[in-house]
This record gives sequence, C-alpha cells and structure tokens, in this order.
Amino acid sequence: MHFYRPLRPFSALTFDLDDTLYDNRPVIARTELESVAFLQGYHPALKTLDAGHFKALRAELRRQEPEIYHDVTRWRWRAVELALRNHGLSAQEARAGADAAMANFARWRSDISVPDATHQTLGALAARWPLVAITNGNASPEACGLGDYFAFVLRAGPDGRAKPYRDMYHRAAIKLDVPLNGILHVGDDLAADVTGAIRCGMQACWINDRGGDFFQAPDARLLPHIEISQLASLTALL
Repeated sequence: MHFYRPLRPFSALTFDLDDTLYDNRPVIARTELESVAFLQGYHPALKTLDAGHFKALRAELRRQEPEIYHDVTRWRWRAVELALRNHGLSAQEARAGADAAMANFARWRSDISVPDATHQTLGALAARWPLVAITNGNASPEACGLGDYFAFVLRAGPDGRAKPYRDMYHRAAIKLDVPLNGILHVGDDLAADVTGAIRCGMQACWINDRGGDFFQAPDARLLPHIEISQLASLTALL
C-alpha cells in the first residue's frame, strides 16, 4: 500500500466493478463471441454477421449520437436492432430480436468467476462501512454473487453520465447521506475512477494490479490517495 496523499477519515466506500473486483477481460471476450453466435443463429439473414459488422454499427451510432456511450446497454440494444433492420427484418421483428439478443448478452455478461479474495475483502469491509458499486458497465453484481455486499448499485445511463463525470459520484453521496470527502472510491481506471473521484471531491484508491508506474501512465492526471496492487490490501484500513 502506497500513500500519495494524506487519507482523511471516511464513512463509506464506493467501488468500480470491472477489472477492480474481478478480471473482466475474459468475460468480455467470451460474451462477445456468444453474442455474435446468438445473432448468427437467430435468423438466416444474419448467418454472415460478424463482430466487425457489429463494431462498425456501434461506431456509427456513436457518431450520430455522441452521448449514447453513457448507457452501454441501450447503445448495444440499438446496434443490434439496427443490424437486424439492415438485414431485412421488419421494425417489429428487429425490436423483438434485439430484446432476445440482450437477454442472451446479459446471461453471459454476468457469468463471472469472482475470486475468493474479493468475497472475503468485501465481506470484511461491509461489516464496518456501507459499500456502493458505481459502474460504467452492465455486469450484474447480483447475478455474480456480489449483490449482498452493496447498499446499492449505480449504473451509467439510468443513474447519470458515465465516469469520470461526477453524476454517479454525487448521487452516491446523496443516497449515502455522506459528504463527498468522506467517501473512498476504489477502482482500476486512472481516468474514470481516480481522476473522476478526486475532481468531484472524493478520496481515491487506485488498484494497480498490472504492475504499471503511475508516473509513466498516459492516462494519469491526478494523484490517488492510495495505490494498492490487490484488493485484499484494503483490509489494512480496518
């Protein structure tokens, strides 16, 4: 545990989910494969659809609607619906297909192997402080066995703009009835988690589990209060 700034007393912790509490890279890789396979089997017209087509549709939607990225679930639904319409399905068929594809996506997106150390650490921390999940993604803490540790979950889109925007950080403080400087936010992303949290007045803990150097990182802007290499190190604060 490395301290860059004095850590003030805090009354709650907020956590990023993906790549903070578990390794999200294999989850996303498998989910994307399963999502494309589902669409290819959903309708004969989609047999040639591949990940490149879908990526291009998402990029086109982002160009047309720059703010759509704040809600990744809605963004994906719109891309699937557009793919189905482009392949000749009616508007009604495309909507139904997008709903079915997103149900399949949700199944794989939250099929996550959470390390025992994460369960042990969150359990110990939750016994002392209220914990909140703040995510830009669409994994379900409840579906992967993490739901019971959190007082509530905030998701980009339904609960505000994506991190590093301050919307969800402020919403967490209001719901917790705790001042922003009385919350320690924990995450792996230097831009979304560290810079975002500090700019809005929170304290920040950077999980550097890839062995990088903060002062060499291209997305480093503001110093975190703490840097740790594994989640379990947080139990030293108990």
